[in-house]
Amino acid sequence: MYILGISAFYHDSAAALVKDGEIIAAAQEERFTRKKHDPRFPANAIRYCAAEAGIGIGDIDHVVFYDKPLLKFERLLETYLAYAPSGFRSFLMAIPVWLREKLFLKDLLRKELGALIGCKPSEVKPLLFSQHHQSHAASAFFPSPYERAAVMCLDGVGEWATTTVWLGEGHKLKPLWEIDFPHSLGLLYSAFTYFTGFKVNSGEYKLMGLAPYGVPKYVDVIYNKLIDVKADGTFRMNMAYFNYANGLTMTNHHFAELFGGPARTSETPITQREMDIAASIQVVTEEIVLKLANTVHRETGADYLCLAGGVALNCVANGRLLREGPFKDIWIQPAANDAGGALGAALGAWHDHFGNARTLHKGDAMKGSYLGPNWSDAAITEQLALRGAVYRKLDDAALMPELAEILDGGNVIGWFQGRMEFGPRALGGRSIIGDPRNRKMQSVMNLKIKYRESFRPFAPSVLAEDVSKYFELDRSSPYMLIVSPVEDSLRIDMTEAQNQLFGSEKLNVPRSELPAITHVDYSARIQTVHRETNPRYHALLSAFKHRTGCSVLVNTSFNVRGEPIVGTPDDAYRCFMRTEMDYLAVGNFLLAKTDQPPMPDDGPWKTEFELD
Repeated sequence: MYILGISAFYHDSAAALVKDGEIIAAAQEERFTRKKHDPRFPANAIRYCAAEAGIGIGDIDHVVFYDKPLLKFERLLETYLAYAPSGFRSFLMAIPVWLREKLFLKDLLRKELGALIGCKPSEVKPLLFSQHHQSHAASAFFPSPYERAAVMCLDGVGEWATTTVWLGEGHKLKPLWEIDFPHSLGLLYSAFTYFTGFKVNSGEYKLMGLAPYGVPKYVDVIYNKLIDVKADGTFRMNMAYFNYANGLTMTNHHFAELFGGPARTSETPITQREMDIAASIQVVTEEIVLKLANTVHRETGADYLCLAGGVALNCVANGRLLREGPFKDIWIQPAANDAGGALGAALGAWHDHFGNARTLHKGDAMKGSYLGPNWSDAAITEQLALRGAVYRKLDDAALMPELAEILDGGNVIGWFQGRMEFGPRALGGRSIIGDPRNRKMQSVMNLKIKYRESFRPFAPSVLAEDVSKYFELDRSSPYMLIVSPVEDSLRIDMTEAQNQLFGSEKLNVPRSELPAITHVDYSARIQTVHRETNPRYHALLSAFKHRTGCSVLVNTSFNVRGEPIVGTPDDAYRCFMRTEMDYLAVGNFLLAKTDQPPMPDDGPWKTEFELD
């Protein structure tokens, strides 16, 4: 039985295909359309999933949508009525879209699917609908390695729920309790994202990365004025300070008064105030997550915890939960955002709706999250030829040592290998890589390649078998969703003068023998690389270790700021040529920047992608 899951029409549209409970393919629409967080119907992703399975779209047995739009519309109407008349302007903007499109979403889905299949909308097979948090919970539990586990889903909002708790046993998920809109940890964090000048639903990870530069001086203000948190972690927000329920912004003038002035305007200088605000909301978020986890453990008696929803991408909170929380281990869905809802919708239908048993897998059932398109040698050479690219083709025995030498020389490599990752993280399929020992690597990658804010840290990829040599972590972290401290023996102590530095002054002070991946608080967002799921990336790390003694590389996503991660060899070549990357490795093809013909002038390309 083939089951297709779809998420669409809000942000991060995606499609995922499951065959008899096995995950066959999954991809976000943005990778095909080149529009970041593309919310449109994922036609390209659906075509890919069917092609990967070797079937026609009409051969799919069931299609499942990841939430229930009528319940969401109910929440919209009730919220506007509750806040009337203050929400009238927002109401006027939202209702026409709902009446034109979203309220009749079943008809729209049938129309779009019919166009893909080549049949009338009335001939499309009946659709199934999952609830939003049910999709998140299914994406977290069913691929996990646990027979029994508690599940927490935390995000902005689904239909009504913002926080849900479940118990997963075998092939069943049981809902336990929930917190409903407008009280939302995800929206609280997004409100601070907005106030510090970053883009909501995109810039939350920037806020997390900014936090270590600040002092959490506003924690008491947040607890006293913005959110009432009980001992069990449940909470209620003081909506007098927020505008998201009935307005067109996240916060209002009362919120601004609490923090000494208006919200930072995007692209203006970041001040110590923003750093301190980021540090403060990060502390509050971590404390709430820990309290909720302790409550869930006490109530369920489960040894393991699964996480999904946008808040589950807060890898600093995840790290604390792993180290300080009550569970033996945690497992986080790598596509924890709405894209992962497509996968959860399909898995939920197979296990919960149709009652099919699970098969537990060593590690998990996600296949390393390498669920996107792969490219043959013939397809790669065809795309490179269209650009007149100059390359050498090497077998692995020659390629890996040469790449290790190139990295050891301080060069930056675009790495395009195997199947594309599903989820927001580059995991050694579509990555930009460098030497973590190089003190200039972080600034070079940020400013000359990614064209992004200089404060943002980079993640390390490390051989799974060596992780404890470099980090205070004793288990795998394959999806770059756990932050842990760098091993104490690798740290460089701060001088007395350096300890007096504040904010961005800390940026250029090396913190460890791996300065390019060590954040200012001596932490790192770790990806463990496993031979079983990514043998080529594991082979490269092994070659680098053989040459240098270091089994860690800098790993960042293969894109520039505002651009989706590259999806095709041509995307990779254009990004390579437009930036100051030195080499490009696409499969077994190696390209040096100095060998390439000049790129034709294709306009002001830095404005091609909207800044995130």
